[in-house]
Amino acid sequence: MTKFVRVIDTKRCMGCRSCVAACHVENHLTPDSPWNVMMEFETGTYPNVGRQFTTMNCMHCEHPPCKLACDAIGVKAITKNEFGVVLIDYDKCIGCQYCAAVCPYGVPQYNEKVENLYPGAEATPAEDRSKGHWHPTHLKKAKTVQKCTFCWHKLEKAVEKGETHLIGKVPEYTPTCDLVCPVEARVFGDIEDPNSKPAQWVGRKKATQLKKEFGTRPQVYYVLEGGDY
Repeated sequence: MTKFVRVIDTKRCMGCRSCVAACHVENHLTPDSPWNVMMEFETGTYPNVGRQFTTMNCMHCEHPPCKLACDAIGVKAITKNEFGVVLIDYDKCIGCQYCAAVCPYGVPQYNEKVENLYPGAEATPAEDRSKGHWHPTHLKKAKTVQKCTFCWHKLEKAVEKGETHLIGKVPEYTPTCDLVCPVEARVFGDIEDPNSKPAQWVGRKKATQLKKEFGTRPQVYYVLEGGDY
């Protein structure tokens, strides 16, 4: 069974934020509602100190607490498809923010209002396109919650064409943040395929999931220690 995951190597990440910028452009993010956030940590003891970087995006948990909360109040705006991708239906979301309250990773972002890319200015040509040109995951609405979708608009094309085996291997079927990393600190693909990079990184580099004690079983792994390169 196909299961898509992302692996991020914190030993390689240099904090350039290329992935953050790429996510903003690819997914037409609204101000103050980022889907990918760069986190920085100071390591060591003065004067021998350094910086460690990593990005935080949706974990697309196998047991997503956000979905459980949304289902519990009867809204059911959050779904998880057969490939493990957790999505929010903006037309159903009522903006209650219960999903944000229960997420251990602080991922869901409440979109208070929809502004142009440049507040106070007219919409850019890209923003001014008719609704029919946008993928449902890119139709931002005020007073709704949004988050990373694993670039589902790209994965969906591979599914429709029966080319899921190419996801994570060719640019048109790979999340944009994973494509632009200049130091190749991010890989994406099917963890059930032993020959895929994610499967190999999880094994060789001992990549792990964050906050496993919550039982959410994230589908984003992090290399936190040195591994076999």
